[in-house]
Amino acid sequence: MTTQNIDSATTSRSVTAGALPLRKIVQRTRGNRDGPITRLMSPGDLGEVLKPFVFLDLFDMEKTSFPGLGLHPHSGIATVTYLFEGDVRYEDTSGATGILTKGGVEWFKAGHGAWHGGGPGDSGRTRGFQLWVALPPEQELAAVDSVYQAPDAVKRVGPAHVLVGTHGGVASPLKAPVSMNYLAVRLKAGESWSYQPPAGHTVGWIALATGRLLTPESVEAGELAIFEPSSGAIDFHAEADTEFVLGSSLPHPYDLVLGSHSVHTSPAALRAAEQRISEIKRRLQSEGRL
Repeated sequence: MTTQNIDSATTSRSVTAGALPLRKIVQRTRGNRDGPITRLMSPGDLGEVLKPFVFLDLFDMEKTSFPGLGLHPHSGIATVTYLFEGDVRYEDTSGATGILTKGGVEWFKAGHGAWHGGGPGDSGRTRGFQLWVALPPEQELAAVDSVYQAPDAVKRVGPAHVLVGTHGGVASPLKAPVSMNYLAVRLKAGESWSYQPPAGHTVGWIALATGRLLTPESVEAGELAIFEPSSGAIDFHAEADTEFVLGSSLPHPYDLVLGSHSVHTSPAALRAAEQRISEIKRRLQSEGRL
């Protein structure tokens, strides 16, 4: 097996074939598929294990078969959308609207309540991930923050694009609600890479869009794999051209209080956000947008 040190100048180091991993996989899933969308994580299942990461969707959609999602509400969470292929339309009640292209990032911090929607853009096929992150009490009822980054604004370290957080001395301009990293990584067949999480990032997971990795356990396209709680490094070797996302963070020490479209830390915060969501709904209906 050929190994390669992709990013030895920053945080990566070569992986020796056959070496024991510093982090073991303790759980994995292929989630539940509904048409072009596979839900790999929800607050009622793996979100409790991986919080603040509470939802993760893998989508692979053709424009002709998926018309998109109309405006719908969220609160208490931030969404991060990244595209490995294609483009999508977006709009939200902060007034933002446009096209997110391959390699771009949508950051939508719903806070005290907002609505957003979207669907396929101009490309025939669109592939990527949408992640939801639970907000801590001091931010769950804060003002909405929406940022849409063009591909050339997303910083890169070796094979990893830094979507949220700081890695290898490179920091995303997005303001993470907690100490967390969220990376999009591409490895070619035969390449190896190692991720060293920051101190305290005992939550760690990966999800593959394409390809196959050895960690050294094999993880394949469509799988979410959870690593044992630790701040140890995670080693990867690509057995095929592979695209994946990786998350690490401090644990989220709060309960997950769930609404129809929301995740909060207390019933009182949920009630306040749902009231605001209802107020926005009435305005959208009066404008003929719902």
